[in-house]
Amino acid sequence: MKFEWKPGSNCWKTETASRLSILIDAEAYFRAVFEALIQARSSVFILGWDIHSEVHLVRGETAEEVAEKWPTRLGPLLNALVKQRPDLDVYLLNWDFAMIYALEREFFPSYKLDWKSHDRVHFCLDGEHPTGASQHQKIVVVDDEIAFVGGIDLSKWRWDTREHRPDHELRRSPEGKPYPPFHDVQMLVEGPAARAVSRLARNRWQIATCKAPIEKNPQPAGSQPWPASASVMATGVTVAIARTLPAFRDQESIREVEQLYIDSIEAARRFIYLENQYFSSETVGKALARRLEEENGPEVVLVMPERTGGWLEQHTMDVLRSRLMCLLQDADKHGRLRIYGVRLTESPPLWLMVHAKVCVIDDRFLRIGSANLSNRSMGLDSECDLALYVQDEPEQSDSETLPARFRRDLLSEHLGVSEEALVGAEQDHDSLIEAIESLREGVRTLVPLSPDIPETVDRFVPEAEVIDPEKPLEPDEFLERIVRPEKARSVLQRYGRIFSLLGGILALALAWRFTGLSEWLSVDRAEELASRIQDAPFTPLLVMLAYVIGGLTALPITLMIVATVTVFGTWTGMAYALAGAELSAVVTYGVGHLLGRDKVGRIAGSRINRLIQALAKRGIVTVMMLRIVPVAPFTVINVAAGVSPIRFRDFALGSFLGIIPGVLGIGLMADQILASLKNPDPRTLTIAAVVIAVVIGALYGLRVWVERRRGKSS
Repeated sequence: MKFEWKPGSNCWKTETASRLSILIDAEAYFRAVFEALIQARSSVFILGWDIHSEVHLVRGETAEEVAEKWPTRLGPLLNALVKQRPDLDVYLLNWDFAMIYALEREFFPSYKLDWKSHDRVHFCLDGEHPTGASQHQKIVVVDDEIAFVGGIDLSKWRWDTREHRPDHELRRSPEGKPYPPFHDVQMLVEGPAARAVSRLARNRWQIATCKAPIEKNPQPAGSQPWPASASVMATGVTVAIARTLPAFRDQESIREVEQLYIDSIEAARRFIYLENQYFSSETVGKALARRLEEENGPEVVLVMPERTGGWLEQHTMDVLRSRLMCLLQDADKHGRLRIYGVRLTESPPLWLMVHAKVCVIDDRFLRIGSANLSNRSMGLDSECDLALYVQDEPEQSDSETLPARFRRDLLSEHLGVSEEALVGAEQDHDSLIEAIESLREGVRTLVPLSPDIPETVDRFVPEAEVIDPEKPLEPDEFLERIVRPEKARSVLQRYGRIFSLLGGILALALAWRFTGLSEWLSVDRAEELASRIQDAPFTPLLVMLAYVIGGLTALPITLMIVATVTVFGTWTGMAYALAGAELSAVVTYGVGHLLGRDKVGRIAGSRINRLIQALAKRGIVTVMMLRIVPVAPFTVINVAAGVSPIRFRDFALGSFLGIIPGVLGIGLMADQILASLKNPDPRTLTIAAVVIAVVIGALYGLRVWVERRRGKSS
C-alpha cells in the first residue's frame, strides 16, 4: 500500500502522538475518561452529539470503591472536580438537537449541566450549523495533553462490555432501563496530536458561544492525565486529523473526511475492512464499486448493524444502505465483497448494534472517528476522524503492525473465536474473506446481510439527497424537492404515501371487522371510556389545563389534537383542541417573555435567534405561516415569540388563525379513521377519497407557492 498525507485535502494536519491507545467499547472508554478527568488540573473539553449528566462512567465491582472518593456520574463528577480545583474549567458542547431525538435525550440538559452546575462548568447547546446539520464530533480533551476521538458519546445507550452479554445487568440507561448490546471504538492520543485536537475543540466552542475559552498553561504542574487503564499500544506515531465542516456563515466547506476515504480506498491493494453504523454515502459506495470491478482489486469487508435503531432509521437509512449494497453486489464481478452483521445469539436472534466508525486497509492504514459512511458525514455534519499510516518497511511484516493487531482484535471478538484461531486461519488462507468464512461456525459470529427490502418500502423512500443530504439545503430547496422532484413521476407515485396510509387504514378496518381484533380492542369499550371522560365535572377546564401542561413540557401538539378529537368527537373535540392550543400558545408565550432572551437561549439553544428574527419581520403573517408550515416545535415557536419584538395581540391572532387549518385537517382525518374502524363501507371510503383530494390540493397549492416565490427571487 502506497499512501500520502495531503494536508488541506485529505487531512487538516498531521501531528505526533507521543502515546496512543485504542479503546474498544464504552466500558473501557468510560473508565478511561473517568481516570483522566479526576487528574485534570487546567481544562476539560467535551464535545458530543449527545451528553447526559447522569451517565455512570464506572460500573461493576469497583464502582462502590471509586464512589467513596469521586462521584461516578458525569455531571456530579465535573461539579466535584471544579469545586476542589480552583484552576479547572470544564467546557461541555452538546448538539442543539432536532426534536425528533427528544425522547433519546436528557430533558432540560441546560438546566442540569449549566444552571445547576458550578460556574466553572460551562455548557452550551451548539446550534451554529446549517439547517438540518448536527454537531457530530465526539471529543474529550483533558489539560490539552490527551484527547479521545471516536464514535462514542458520553451518553445513555452507549455503555457495554466486550462480551456483549444479552442480559447484562449493568447495561442500563440512567433511568434504569435495559438496552441491547452496543459496540463502538475510541482512539486516545497524547502530546502534539492531542494539542491539535484541543485547538479544534476550542475553536468549535468559540464558534458556538462567540466567547473564547480561557487560555491557561498547557502543561499545568502535576498534570499527568493519561488514564491508568489505557494500555499504550504505540509511541511516537504520526496521526492525521480529518474533518468535515459544512459551509456556514464565514466557514467554507471542508470535506477532508470524504477525500481521505477516496484516497485510502484508491491506495488499497489487498483488502478494505470497514465497520460503520450507516452505509449511504454515494461517494464512498462508488469508490468501493470501482475497486470491486477491477480484476485484481482489493477485497472489501463491511461490518454493520443488522438493522439500525428505530423505525424511522430502518425505513430511511436502511433503505439507502440496501440500495448501495445492491450497487456493490452488481460491481462484484470477482467475488471479493462480503457484508456482515454480528449475531450474538441464534434463538431468539440477537444482533450487535455496530456504532463504530472504523477503517483498516492492508493492515497499514487505520482510521477511527465520528464520521459515518453517510452523505451527511461527508459534507453536512461536523466530524472529526484520526488516522495513521504505517509505511511499508521490510523489517516489519503486515501482521505485526498496529492496524493488524487492532483488526484481528475486532474480528476475533465478532467471530466469537480466539485471536490465535484467527491468526491461524489467516495463515492458512491467502484471502481475508476465506479466513473469515472458515471461522463462521459458532452461534456468535459474522452473518452475511441481505440487501433485500420490500419493493413498496423502496418506492416509498425518496432519494438520498432528501433523507441523507451531503450539503446544506435551504428550506425552499428542500420543500421543492418534496413537492416537485426533478424526475417526473406519475400521480400514483407522487402521492403513494397517501394511498399507502389509506390502504393501512382499510386493512386495519377489515381486520377489525373480520378477525378477533375487535374483541381485543373494543370500540364500545373505548366509547364507554370516552363517555365517562366527557361526563366528568370540570371537563373543559381539565382539557385546557392538559393543553397548557402539554405546552410547558413540549408534548407534540398533533398528538394532543388527535387524542382530543378521539375522546370528544369531531366538532366538540376540534373546538376543545382549538381553544386548548391557543391557550397553551399564550401561556408559553408568557413564559418566554418572563424568562427573557438570555435564559430562553440557554434552554432552547442558538436556533431561537433565527426564530426571533423571523417573528420580528411580518408579525401576524409570520406566525400564521409558522403554524401552517412549522419550522420548529409548537412550544419553541411560542417561547421565541415571547422574547421577540412581536406584539402579544399579533401573536395571539396569528396563532389562532394559523392553528385552525391544522386542527381541521387533523380532526377530520382522525374522525375518518374512527369511522373506518367502526364501519368500512362505501360511505367511509368516499369520505377518505375526499380527504385525499384535499391533501393533494394542498400539496399542489404549496408547490405553486414555492414556484411563485422562486420566480420573484430570480
